[in-house]
Amino acid sequence: MISKQLGHHVHFTQKVLISLPETRNLMKAIIPVAGAGTKLRPHTYTQPKALIPLAGRTILNIIVDQLKEAGITEFIFIIGYLGEKIQDYVNANYPDLTCHFVTQNDRHGTGHAVELTRSIVGDDDVFIVLGDTIAEYDIKEVMDSPYSMLGVKKVDDPRNFGVAEIEDDGFISRVVEKPVIPKSNMALVGIYKIKESHLLYGCLETIISTKEDLDDFNLTDALECMIKQGAKFKSFKVSNWFDCGKKETLLESNAILLKKFGGNVTENNPYQNTIIIPPVSIGEGCVIKNSVIGPNVAIGEHTSINHGIIKDSIIGAYSNLYEIVLNNSLIGNDAEVRGVSRNLNIGDNTAIDLGGSRS
Repeated sequence: MISKQLGHHVHFTQKVLISLPETRNLMKAIIPVAGAGTKLRPHTYTQPKALIPLAGRTILNIIVDQLKEAGITEFIFIIGYLGEKIQDYVNANYPDLTCHFVTQNDRHGTGHAVELTRSIVGDDDVFIVLGDTIAEYDIKEVMDSPYSMLGVKKVDDPRNFGVAEIEDDGFISRVVEKPVIPKSNMALVGIYKIKESHLLYGCLETIISTKEDLDDFNLTDALECMIKQGAKFKSFKVSNWFDCGKKETLLESNAILLKKFGGNVTENNPYQNTIIIPPVSIGEGCVIKNSVIGPNVAIGEHTSINHGIIKDSIIGAYSNLYEIVLNNSLIGNDAEVRGVSRNLNIGDNTAIDLGGSRS
């Protein structure tokens, strides 16, 4: 039984850097980031999907900041593929948070991932956000609600999502994972506030111990189990749901978020003979000459660009671009691109000369 093997999947370290002896935060955040991000390869061969740059930040940075601003100070990150990079990033950027890292060595779905956090959560409430889910919603309303809450968004084709069937009063009567014949077009977006955590973990344990197929344990199945046992869930709608799973939708999300955040370009910037068309985000230490940058461009730190025309693209850190035209392109970290192109999808540590050798 896989339930008896779960201890072999778990390894976590705890970092407690602040002490609050007079108060205790009863809400813990769980962020599963163990996925391999296969749809964003080649970038995710060397970089976790959650650390892909987006509008001058990272996907994980946006999620954690949103929860931190809502008052959550204790986080559980479920890591796996390239997990040490997630851990290093969190330790470097969030020294004020209490952080736990749980390793999911064998990926059996989100339900299995969340089950691994049981000993850390105890009986506290949990706020679960999937590591590739960025959405805009009233987080204070969700936090203040006396009920468990599930984020939903209307979609055209709900068959590839978990789906919530919602009553007129906003309570959820049923949730189904990827229904063949959906009775609702309200998709679960991957944001869950759970008040009855003991019931959640009980349902997960039951499902994992009785399910014959060991490949995938969906969190949706545990939520349906909770509903059947009397748990009350209310829905809340998200106004925007940003898809960060594929190159094309990642670039669209980058453009929308750049407009929202306003971009980030140093005033009195040293970029020589260069035109910036907002919104654009440029990291620290970049050297840009003789170029046109924007709109909707995010550039990582310490990247050099000379004679480039770049729009609607994401450029990683420590990259070198020379005599290049980019549109709707995603360039990884430490990449070198020379020549002229229109549409690229280049991973980290890549060197390309599109113009041929020079005398």
